[in-house]
Amino acid sequence: MWQTIADRSKRKPDRLGKLPAGLAAFDALSAPARRLTAFARDIEPKVYGRVGNLEVRLARTWAEIKLAQRLRYQVFFEEMSAVPTRLAQFRRRDEDAYDALCDHLLVVDTDKTRPGRPGRPDRPTVVGTYRILRQEVAERGPGFYSASEYDIAPLLKSKSATHRFMELGRSCVLAPYRSKRSVELLWHGLWTYVRENRIDVMIGCASFEGIDLDEHKMALSYLHHKALAPAEWRCRARDSVGVSMDLVPAAAIDQKAALKSMPPLIKAYLRLGAYFGEGAVIDKQFGTTDVLVIMPVANIDPRYFEHYGAPAETKSRIAVDA
Repeated sequence: MWQTIADRSKRKPDRLGKLPAGLAAFDALSAPARRLTAFARDIEPKVYGRVGNLEVRLARTWAEIKLAQRLRYQVFFEEMSAVPTRLAQFRRRDEDAYDALCDHLLVVDTDKTRPGRPGRPDRPTVVGTYRILRQEVAERGPGFYSASEYDIAPLLKSKSATHRFMELGRSCVLAPYRSKRSVELLWHGLWTYVRENRIDVMIGCASFEGIDLDEHKMALSYLHHKALAPAEWRCRARDSVGVSMDLVPAAAIDQKAALKSMPPLIKAYLRLGAYFGEGAVIDKQFGTTDVLVIMPVANIDPRYFEHYGAPAETKSRIAVDA
């Protein structure tokens, strides 16, 4: 049920070495921190939930971030249709400079955790991940990475005085673990993180696999006519990369067919009350058609919070057998 490539940040690996203004300096400043975390000892992981042998938590070391990068490479480049750079092929990791700035939510299989070398933390088996960039971190460096595809500056300018933004990306789950419990555990961790950091709005690019607009015309048109962000929340795809999502007249849309053809994650965002930006973007390197998700937390039915992210003081861990 999990569309693994349905939600990724869009800074490409082949842009390393050509970083946006401010990002190269920010990345250089973060290098000492990465070296320290790579040798971290006796660091207790920040656990958000547990279901059976699966646990959701934040990455605690640079070594764990590398495990998430390897998982992303396996899913995006080996399983799906993304085309890796030579560097990515050599390292077998999906990586970019944003990884040093983001928090990384991990789902790990505790039954497959391997002991670390003497004095080092145990080596977890990472089976799912979400990459998270908070607004205050983005503003100290390069800004949000979805700005390369969508003009989000007007939205941030109009809402930042009253809303805290967070960007989601690079979401994937390993094939054998694409079950309801894995997905719900990942979302539990995400909602807990949102509440812990007092986030008001989540944004990020979500993807349809494939770049044939005719294949996605019913679903894209449904998003355009039924879920387009209202004027105060709307962001447009940049003219240089954007294509119209208004491919089928509203009266001709088959809702059942449109929803059936959508990746599960995009349907989940719809159920949560998400808006979508105007226009889609064709990503030829990753072989996807991207849309912008704008999800005000206030739009989300409280029942979803109760299901996925109960307050820490009453339910700090899920302890339910699948």
